[in-house]
Amino acid sequence: MNASEIEKKLLDLISNFNKETFIYKLLLVYNLPKATITRLQKGTANLSENEGEVSLKKKLFFREEYKEDLHLTISKITKEIKHDQRFVIVTDYKTFLAMDTRTGAGLDIPFKDLPKNYDFFLPWAGMEKAQHQEENPADVKAAVKMARLFDEIKKDNPDDSPEFIHELNVFLSRLLFCFFAEDTNIFTDSQFTNSIESHTQTDGSDLDSYLENLFKVLDIPNNQRENLPTFLNAFPYVNGSLFTTKINVPTFSSKSRKVLIESGRQDWSNINPDIFGSMFQAVISVDQRGSLGQHYTSVPNIMKVIEPLFLNDLKEAFEDAKGNHKKLNELLFRLKNIKIFDPACGSGNFLIIAYKELRTLEMQVFKELGTMALSEISLSKFYGIELDDFAHEIAILALWLVEHQMNVAFFKEFGRTNPALPLTQAGNIVQGNATRLDWEIVCPKNENDETYILGNPPYLGGRMQNKEQKSDLEIVYLPYGKPKKVDYITCWFFKASEYIRGINSKYSFVTTNSICQGEQVSLIWPHILNAQLEIGFAYTSFKWQNSAKDNAGVTVAIVGVRNIINAPKYIFTNLAKVEVKNINYYLANSRNIFIQKRSHSLSFPFKMEYGNMAIDGGYLILSQEEKNELIHKYIFAKEIIKQIYGAQEFLNGIKRFCLWIKNDQLEEANKIPEVVERISKVKEKRLSGNDKGSISLAEKPHQFREMKEGVISALIVPTVSSERRKYIPLSFIDTSSVIIAPNQAIYDPEPFIMGLLSSRMHMEWVKTVAGRLKTDFRYSSSLVYNTFPFPNISKQRKEELTQCTLAILDERSKHSEKTLAQLYDPNKMPAGLKEAHRLNDLAVERCYRSTPFTTDEERLEYLFKLYEKMIQAEKEKETLFAKEKKTRKTKKA
Repeated sequence: MNASEIEKKLLDLISNFNKETFIYKLLLVYNLPKATITRLQKGTANLSENEGEVSLKKKLFFREEYKEDLHLTISKITKEIKHDQRFVIVTDYKTFLAMDTRTGAGLDIPFKDLPKNYDFFLPWAGMEKAQHQEENPADVKAAVKMARLFDEIKKDNPDDSPEFIHELNVFLSRLLFCFFAEDTNIFTDSQFTNSIESHTQTDGSDLDSYLENLFKVLDIPNNQRENLPTFLNAFPYVNGSLFTTKINVPTFSSKSRKVLIESGRQDWSNINPDIFGSMFQAVISVDQRGSLGQHYTSVPNIMKVIEPLFLNDLKEAFEDAKGNHKKLNELLFRLKNIKIFDPACGSGNFLIIAYKELRTLEMQVFKELGTMALSEISLSKFYGIELDDFAHEIAILALWLVEHQMNVAFFKEFGRTNPALPLTQAGNIVQGNATRLDWEIVCPKNENDETYILGNPPYLGGRMQNKEQKSDLEIVYLPYGKPKKVDYITCWFFKASEYIRGINSKYSFVTTNSICQGEQVSLIWPHILNAQLEIGFAYTSFKWQNSAKDNAGVTVAIVGVRNIINAPKYIFTNLAKVEVKNINYYLANSRNIFIQKRSHSLSFPFKMEYGNMAIDGGYLILSQEEKNELIHKYIFAKEIIKQIYGAQEFLNGIKRFCLWIKNDQLEEANKIPEVVERISKVKEKRLSGNDKGSISLAEKPHQFREMKEGVISALIVPTVSSERRKYIPLSFIDTSSVIIAPNQAIYDPEPFIMGLLSSRMHMEWVKTVAGRLKTDFRYSSSLVYNTFPFPNISKQRKEELTQCTLAILDERSKHSEKTLAQLYDPNKMPAGLKEAHRLNDLAVERCYRSTPFTTDEERLEYLFKLYEKMIQAEKEKETLFAKEKKTRKTKKA
């Protein structure tokens, strides 16, 4: 089922409202079994005997209420629920109240607005609405404050040497600790900021020396201090090596001192400690800053990794253990022994949030048990690897701070906690290259360990990798051969797979979605999974964003890998969580198959090939003005000039032309001096080339490398198209025009092929198996068109598709003033063109089966199955042909 189908059925339910059947039909809308609903309606499955009430175990408690206050009624029912019903509904058919007992979410709407809120009951249809924390505004505000402070300090200290920048980073980390400490009772309230304001000059001239002295004091144990001013001696001993290294504190002006004090006045107690790391990765360089969002991994995004990896399972175990002390104590034992390992930890974001969530769950277990124990979740169970030495130090600092933050929360709840100071060892964070280090040394394996590997490793496609990174890939891929065109992040997938194989461990990484698309799939996934591992959950492609201003929106996927077990698998799309039978390498609900490049089409007799490549140094190409001038001076020039179409010309209506001279036209063309000059320059350019192909082309300098054109027409398929478009714009061009490489062309195809390639079915295949240029689709004949599965269809079906194709072209012609790029902008697409494509989609889908598809996932699942079937049939045909050939040879002999 999909959202639009559910909404449509709810509209029909409200329009044809009947009190007697309403609740039963509501359950049917969400695909609950008809047999169950029939028994419920008859009363055999209804756990309530009261009139106007319907109670279905684990699913629903429903009451009609006309006398009492609806809000008081639903509150009372929710508290007294006995059969683990997921939803409680109370209504007088004017107001509609509902409560999700698992998430605590509520619905309070006019009865008629139920269709608008269809998503509330999606769990009945097996689609959990993903619940993620909102971004913490204090984090973003803190980042902005620190960026301003950094800018002011840089104005006073115009030194860009690596040594100064490193010391400035260390200085800022110490400031951040002090800001945090004075707002969370590590120091006394406002102790650090007040001390600066009271004991330094307003012009900032002595602030550097004051801070240098303070940093020394913070590293001296209280029993070793002598002859210190009272205001400095009042600061506690911090330890943890945070203030041990002597640094040169930057100089200050009155303005930078004022900004520092303003930063201190902000309440730092509510920030997520991972903001520390994001600050240093964001404020250091204006070029890298991206308005403080480029490098910051937001909490909601981190939760997308840790919830399905381990947290949801732990929370379910807690719900199951409630009221059972033995199970609760078993869960506590499990919690304190869990290991979390981020082998690309940066400043520790994932480790920090994982720690907070485990501590929060532990507190909930303590409350359920009524115990007064102290936390046993130790930072020693948290492991990380980070290449950058400073980020490595920040990760350690941030773990200290989150431990204190959780200790404060623990104290508020239970009235006792571990002491904040002095700091001790925080985590096992190693500085080094994760692709070269032995992960088992960093995070040792023990027999009863429960280890989760997670993170957001560096992506870096082949063209972005430096020599060292290419060398890293070669080392990791050594057992599998030389790596070809693979992303750098695959190193982490390989090493994580080696680590977890055969033990109680899983991993999940945020990854560039390109490793689950196109050519890379068959290059990497056979080695990553082998026979022992499987994908347990996945988020399909989405923008990796947060609420920071101008944040970076990278398209990513999240992939969770585990040892093969008999447990549910989930695909997350948008806000839905859907249980599936299998998750293949393309993150689709289908068997594990690879889409291999093909030299000919699996489904069509029409060959798709590269357009014409000039290799001319630009001398055969003409602007519109140059073309008009030539034709004006020489009437014959009209015979040897054609309009050219590449993606830019085709989509944006740009007009360019070329010399298109056939051999029998060369003599006449040589009578035009301007043409002769251009041909001469082409020859010179080609002869200057280093490869044999270019030099051999110098023998025909009047022509493109290829001279391909249709007898009647050609279909142009742009190689690159925006990911925003619902369809890739295609069209026919006549013989007065030429398609240029790298765009694809089909010469003299039947018209229906355009409708087919312009369909939603085909676009699902494109989105799944095509490569990417940044985030845009990169269409390939060998990987997309030649592999696209399409059944044999009747003449009638071909005629239907032909008529749909003509209807699309007709709708375009009504907007001739607009370019194709404008027409296919999803926000501006004309209604008539949308409708023409909708009807075309339906016609294409009827070629596959009689009933329409309801979701894109369903379309993709069908296509994968058909692809398998067609490949198998092709192999059987080839085997039969080989046998027949062998038989003929034997008979002949």
